[in-house]
Amino acid sequence: MARPPFITDIVALRRHPGFRERLAVRAPLTGLRVTGSQVPAGADIELDVSLEAVEGGIVVAGNVRAPWVGECRRCLGPVTGTAAADVEEIFVSDPEEGETYPILGDHLDLEPLAREAVVLSLPLVPLCRPDCAGLCPTCGADRNDGPCACPVPAGDPRWAALDALRREP
Repeated sequence: MARPPFITDIVALRRHPGFRERLAVRAPLTGLRVTGSQVPAGADIELDVSLEAVEGGIVVAGNVRAPWVGECRRCLGPVTGTAAADVEEIFVSDPEEGETYPILGDHLDLEPLAREAVVLSLPLVPLCRPDCAGLCPTCGADRNDGPCACPVPAGDPRWAALDALRREP
């Protein structure tokens, strides 16, 4: 039976404190999403880390990358990008909740580490570009394609004093 891709053997590593080993994993993970973006189904997560044996545990340091897709929050157009995060975590036999990850016998399960790093690096409010003009609230036209024919709404009279300050040099 094949071992899941994010599980790695650490028997040799634990026998030699200070020893360092490089690990690269490329495999899909499901269910990686936040409010505005998600990793597409079947997309590979790239984990490139070094494992170092230290007193009482294993230090895992490196980076995680994954493609993401979403919808622009202003114009509702499609947006794509790459989520990337640097990681440096410690795996120990007796983990503390939220502080360290567990060593499972003679193995490390790097999936929770990769999953957490990707989800935390996904944009909550993706934009197609920083200066996206969005949609017209009246007719729904995409203002990135040019101005629409809707009249410019009159300002709120309660803000008139502040509008006057904006016009002064």
